[in-house]
Amino acid sequence: MNSHQTVDAVIRPAPVPDAAVRIFLFHHAGGSHLVYRDWAARMPKNWDVCLLDAPGRGRLSGMPPCGDTDALVDFFRGQIAHLLDRPFAFFGHSMGGLVAYELTNRLAAEGGPAPVWLGLSARGAPRIGAEPGDRHLMPAEELRHHLEAMGGTPRDVLADPDVWDMFEPMIRNDLKLVETWRPRPGTPPLTVPVSILGGASDTLVTRDRLAAWAAYAQRLQGMYVYPGGHFYFMDKADDVTRRIVAEVDRALTGRVLGAPR
Repeated sequence: MNSHQTVDAVIRPAPVPDAAVRIFLFHHAGGSHLVYRDWAARMPKNWDVCLLDAPGRGRLSGMPPCGDTDALVDFFRGQIAHLLDRPFAFFGHSMGGLVAYELTNRLAAEGGPAPVWLGLSARGAPRIGAEPGDRHLMPAEELRHHLEAMGGTPRDVLADPDVWDMFEPMIRNDLKLVETWRPRPGTPPLTVPVSILGGASDTLVTRDRLAAWAAYAQRLQGMYVYPGGHFYFMDKADDVTRRIVAEVDRALTGRVLGAPR
């Protein structure tokens, strides 16, 4: 039985059955679909906007978090399988970018449908060895201060000890997933159109790490850097969603004109 038949990780705020495009939005480590809760209203009316939750949060809080990237990709692959019947796009922020990248690779390896566009936000290009960092091993107080400085985590989660105790294991799991991921040797460059987004003052994912995607994408449409840090998009939803729409439209136009795939 496919996992989408037993649980539903896909939230569609305004389902569009005959959508011209279906876009899947993947959240950051420790986050949920709520980070994109207002985006559907900013997308074209003929787009079907799909927000995803990883296990361990929201409606899936009763499920154990996935222990590694492969498991999370497996989970999402099953969740969206029945929704790949029309042109679709992926956008992921931070951990969500890693998942979107690996899911795109998985679909390519299967020889199945591929996204018409992949948007990677605040996610550095792959590099040899594990991602540096040991945030998942930080003492609780240090981790809370780190998350507060980065932004993106609700203040109530960090300030209330009872709430923190509830969310800390899930946050640590997600950080471990990201920090222990390794690229597979021999993974071919992406052949789908790719756009890179990030924050100018992001100390976690620098501009150089964003630019390094040029070696991993045959059809890099552009890199767009906005004022702000790792969660630059929090107060720039209008600008970022406009950019996403423009990049998807550009990718679709390229396909119609016979650009290389």
